Amino acid sequence: MLKLFARCALAALLWFGGLAQAADLVVIVSARNPLASLRADQVAAIFLAQSGRFPGGGEAQALDLPLGSPLRDEFYLSVAARSPALMKAYWSKMVFTGRGHPPRELPGSVAARRLVAENPAMIAYIDKSALDASVKVLQVTP
Repeated sequence: MLKLFARCALAALLWFGGLAQAADLVVIVSARNPLASLRADQVAAIFLAQSGRFPGGGEAQALDLPLGSPLRDEFYLSVAARSPALMKAYWSKMVFTGRGHPPRELPGSVAARRLVAENPAMIAYIDKSALDASVKVLQVTP
């Protein structure tokens, strides 16, 4: 039942303009990163430690906002169709089995933006109000 709800929520977000317009959430990379867009499943694979590379082969390092952050909850519901409880269970299993670790957690959007700006391998999601010219917004497509 929860998976059905998450899929419906994801479909609604995509129908009403995609991830970039859901609330004030944007996915960013360094302004020096050549990417302009990613599919939602590619973004999810990077943030769920299923892929450590961008589609062109470059290294990808995901950054997270704090646990309990509304933006974090919205992000994972949007790209991975997973609630906070499902994300907790996912990471418990990944860490226990040695298959992966959650992304590095930063205190907020400004800290995430600063770190992404310094490193073209990093990707994060932030509040749109924290944007500046040091990063660029990725178009996230279905």
